Amino acid sequence: MRIAFIGDIVGRPGRDMLKMHLANIREEHKIDFVIANYENASHGFGLTLKNANELVSYGVDAMTGGNHTWDKKDILPLFDTHEILRPHNYPNEVPGTGCKTYEIHGEKLAVLNLMGYFSMPMTENAFVCAKKTVQELHASGITNIFIDYHGEATSEKRGMMMLLQGQVSAIIGTHTHVSTDDFQIAQGTAYLTDIGLTGCRDNVIGMDAKIPLKQFLTGMKGHFDIPKKCKKILQIAVMDLEDGKCTKAFKLKYLDDKKIIKTDAWVEED
Repeated sequence: MRIAFIGDIVGRPGRDMLKMHLANIREEHKIDFVIANYENASHGFGLTLKNANELVSYGVDAMTGGNHTWDKKDILPLFDTHEILRPHNYPNEVPGTGCKTYEIHGEKLAVLNLMGYFSMPMTENAFVCAKKTVQELHASGITNIFIDYHGEATSEKRGMMMLLQGQVSAIIGTHTHVSTDDFQIAQGTAYLTDIGLTGCRDNVIGMDAKIPLKQFLTGMKGHFDIPKKCKKILQIAVMDLEDGKCTKAFKLKYLDDKKIIKTDAWVEED
């Protein structure tokens, strides 16, 4: 099967890029299943029902979350009506789930959403949760496993790769909105520390630069806003999975509607 993943979709500019490109990307690259991170999709903070339906209409099959999952009250009923996840290492009492299994052309794919520890809301240990969940999936016969690790620290994301390489199909990081240049396949596991945002690219992590700069200069915080006009980017990772292993992967960057950059993941030799 061929799956694809889009990281943090930031507000209307990010949604507009999906509207402009995703259907064509799915057709051109013969993608079977698209996963996207929704946590910044509604004006940068959380997800509304309207925007959830919008993303589905553009071709998103399942959505993962993060620390902004709970920012919009709309999210609570969506766990029952849409293919929406929240970090799996929240306590069991929290609504929703962070792990779902889908059937694609007769094969099963598990999508697991995890959130890191450093500078993030309090949750259970992501590494213990991941190890236990992957063992349970294997015991039920599921080997195609995709993980969205939503975290601030690059070391945590890399540590998750060291823990699970060879046991899951892919681990891709989200949250920082800044793409990293380490897309690789090792022991059949695709890994990318952070895929980067889909949205405005000529500011600070998709937000208007005025408030972040004020905070950097004075220490005084303010409300982040998404620019009404900006240069935009869509970043999407495409992965071929076979018997639980990633056999090929590449990343596409769409800069507005003018330029496309393709980067192949390198394969680590055993």
